[in-house]
Amino acid sequence: MKQAAESVRQCATGLKSAAATLVAGAGAWISTAAHAVNDLPGGPAVNQLNFAPAVTKIAEEQHWLHWFMMILCLVIFVIVFGVMFYSILKHRKSVGHKAQELPEPIWVELGWTIVPLLIVIGMALPATKVLVAQKDTTNSDVTIKATGMQWKWGYDYIKGEGEGIGIVSTLDQSHRELSNNPKAGDRPDDYLLKVDHPLVVPVGKKIRIITTANDVIHAWMVPAFGVKQDAIPGFVRDTWFRAEKTGDFYGQCAELCGKEHAYMPIHVKVVSAAEYTAWVDGKKKAMAAAADDPSKVWTLADLVKRGESVYAANCAACHQANGKGAGPIKPLDGAAVVLDADKNKMISVLLNGQNNGAMPAWKQLNDTELAAVMTFAKNNWSNKTEQLVQPADVLAARK
Repeated sequence: MKQAAESVRQCATGLKSAAATLVAGAGAWISTAAHAVNDLPGGPAVNQLNFAPAVTKIAEEQHWLHWFMMILCLVIFVIVFGVMFYSILKHRKSVGHKAQELPEPIWVELGWTIVPLLIVIGMALPATKVLVAQKDTTNSDVTIKATGMQWKWGYDYIKGEGEGIGIVSTLDQSHRELSNNPKAGDRPDDYLLKVDHPLVVPVGKKIRIITTANDVIHAWMVPAFGVKQDAIPGFVRDTWFRAEKTGDFYGQCAELCGKEHAYMPIHVKVVSAAEYTAWVDGKKKAMAAAADDPSKVWTLADLVKRGESVYAANCAACHQANGKGAGPIKPLDGAAVVLDADKNKMISVLLNGQNNGAMPAWKQLNDTELAAVMTFAKNNWSNKTEQLVQPADVLAARK
């Protein structure tokens, strides 16, 4: 009996210890979860149920239209089903009611035709007003072409202040590394929304966005602006917004565009007019300083060094930093096209893409950047070819 009692006591002690450990672990997990994520101004919020706060008139009208339709539909639902259930309960056979055949007066016929028609008109008028306003891209102050590519956004300022500026906006590499390593620690509030080059626009100005794509269908969406427009290869679509306040606003590609779809964020930085002018001036000076002369002859060491940064910004997300690729992404380390002495084969792949867009075209990079990244690939990892591609080679291939 003593041994049995001792066994029961030990079992109970063990269960208490296990329960305490479980509770402590759950508490730690809840605490970590509670402190790891916060609302992101201009982006998603914790436990968000409604729309993102509107910063444009169009977004405000969309929110109003949403609630107007919801309330109208709710009123119709309550009235229709209220009358139906009242009639069922008050005129049921079990309480002695008998069915009667009644003539249908003309006012009934007119009623169930005219009333729904008026309801539809009442819904269509404000909806049409908002939809027409969404597509009115005339008289814009700045026009920007947004080009979707697997998996980043290219922005070209084609009209207005900033004309001639072009940037490529890519997910910040540190966030991609966090995604690849679940045990890397807490995620920042802008997790998978931080980019290297945000789209910068002035506050209070009408910004026209022309969307297109160079591989598959993408969609440019920023909830706070009330904007979502498909970007379709071979076609151009447009939309617009006018931000009413400064700040950082976030969105994502809203079309399932491939395996890296979750890593294609949109970051729009709205700044004051003076800050925008300063940004434009700084950007143009930087572009002028970085402009590469395609006739310049580079050394192997300089091209490899330049190509390393180009690879990290544009290629490492798919081909990985070690050049091994992953899944359907082919490796560059030991690849035949990389090792081939005929440099034009690799140039053709980068300029035109291959495998039906699985490898996208990179024509948006300049001649020096393309030459540098190819030279880097030909002389990195186990690829020790001592081969180099000069910018003039790329320029000739473009022509």
